[in-house]
Amino acid sequence: MRTLYPKIKPNKTEFLTFGRHNVYIEECGNPNGIPVIYLHGGPGGGSSPDHRRYFDPEKYRIILFDQRGCGNSTPHNETEDNTTDDLIDDIEEIREHFAIKTWLVCGGSWGTTLALAYGIKHADKVLGFILRGIFLGTDEEVDWLIGADGAANIYPEHYQDFISPLNDQKFADPVKAYHKILHSNNDIARIAAAKAWSLWETRISALRMDISGFHSKEETHGAIAMATLENHYFINHCFFEPNYLLNNVHKVAHLPAFIIHGRYDMVCQLKPAYLLAEKWQNSELQIIPACGHSGFEEGIVDAICKASDKMASFLENKEP
Repeated sequence: MRTLYPKIKPNKTEFLTFGRHNVYIEECGNPNGIPVIYLHGGPGGGSSPDHRRYFDPEKYRIILFDQRGCGNSTPHNETEDNTTDDLIDDIEEIREHFAIKTWLVCGGSWGTTLALAYGIKHADKVLGFILRGIFLGTDEEVDWLIGADGAANIYPEHYQDFISPLNDQKFADPVKAYHKILHSNNDIARIAAAKAWSLWETRISALRMDISGFHSKEETHGAIAMATLENHYFINHCFFEPNYLLNNVHKVAHLPAFIIHGRYDMVCQLKPAYLLAEKWQNSELQIIPACGHSGFEEGIVDAICKASDKMASFLENKEP
């Protein structure tokens, strides 16, 4: 069973300014290695130092960034000028900033959504993909995660905690109900709602989840961005036309891809990953047993690290 590569520090960190947004970026690993960008989840999740550790630092030039409004990027929790197209443009600006011709594009959860959307628009800039926990940005997937007839049926006691900030108001759509609270002037209600939203997703993300540090000040800060930005994207249908990614996957289907998904993923169901792999002739779907959604469960880590090693060998041996 593979484990994460040893901890490393960034070679450098910096901010790029895109309009009102200051976006945090870091570069790690071998400056002359295979360029790879890792796209974090959420929207609003922020990058983790452990995301660097999926990749061999001797072989890869690793680029991470915090998407608009979250992590170290500022202004925090900002939804204005924050759309999928804005994030795609940011990724392309980052590639040009580092003078990278083509790169491997990787991501987890919402990061897979963004990776696919970027690849569809900029396939000529992509060497391949490693995607974990597929989310295609459809209303059906959001309904499964947030609605009363999806994951709520697996974790009914946690779902009651999730809807408790709605104060028994008769909202047919929890996304709209949460949007009203998260954009209210009542800071106490807004923070409580953000924490309930984030706690729900955290609780169902892994088969064994430790939430002992969830109520720390840092976690509360992150929960506000996660809840507000996820809600912002969900209420806007992730800024996609219906079935946009599946309908356009043919634009990247010539590129190699590892698709990694936990068998018991309760945040993002397995079926969209299966449908994606069926349409992608150069993809390999790996269904990981005894794993859920988290990118740091043992089986998921093993699969991602092995995939990054295999992709490095493939790209190193590929003719220019």
